[in-house]
Amino acid sequence: MADKQRRLERIRAAKAQLEAEARAGADNSDADGPGPSSGMQERGARKNHSADEEQSATPPDRAQRNFTDGDSRIIPSWGGFIAGYNGQIAVDAAHQIIIAEQLSTNPADFAALIPLVDQAHANLGRNLREVSGDTGFATEANLAAMAERGIRAYLTPGCIRHGKTDPTAGRVLKRKPLMQEMADKIKRAGRRSRYRLRKQTAEPVFGQIKQPRGFRQFLLRGLNQVRGEWAMICTAHNILKLHKATA
Repeated sequence: MADKQRRLERIRAAKAQLEAEARAGADNSDADGPGPSSGMQERGARKNHSADEEQSATPPDRAQRNFTDGDSRIIPSWGGFIAGYNGQIAVDAAHQIIIAEQLSTNPADFAALIPLVDQAHANLGRNLREVSGDTGFATEANLAAMAERGIRAYLTPGCIRHGKTDPTAGRVLKRKPLMQEMADKIKRAGRRSRYRLRKQTAEPVFGQIKQPRGFRQFLLRGLNQVRGEWAMICTAHNILKLHKATA
């Protein structure tokens, strides 16, 4: 704020970046990059343009760009929203060892499931027998992919709450047979469901990283650097676990 001219230049640069992204459209998105800027997508998807139609250089009114870290995105957090990243892990149920990790700017979890499963297979040199995940990972495509890999999946659909099925579940799952089958399987097992193991695998590891080790925020900036920081945090967790097991 002390240097108005410098701040104005940063605002103009951010505006130009948003306009360039609007002109480029979805064809310019990098699957492994930070993705569209926050608010750039309307109702979850960009508008489709014909080949002859000129892309508009005007970003949506909701479009935002972070001046401190242009790769970060607006992500829901406890009590509100933050400009940050979404770190994911796959954890061994027996020893709480992280067997795969991933970090992205997408606040939704579903896109991380299959990359985590495939990374775990590559790291361990063997196929996983079963995988549990919460509602964020449960989609028709993910359940189909797990079946193709011969993995028993326990991914609870969003219609299940505390062992009970939401009255609207019939409408929600009417055209999603794999989700319906999963909901029925978890409901039938009740308290004996293998899905309950999820609470004692990944969740405690996140708690150990955040509370005893005090890791509450990333210290670096930029997607590639933050990915390296997240990988280092996960490695440190595994070293501490292995040291304790051999002590």
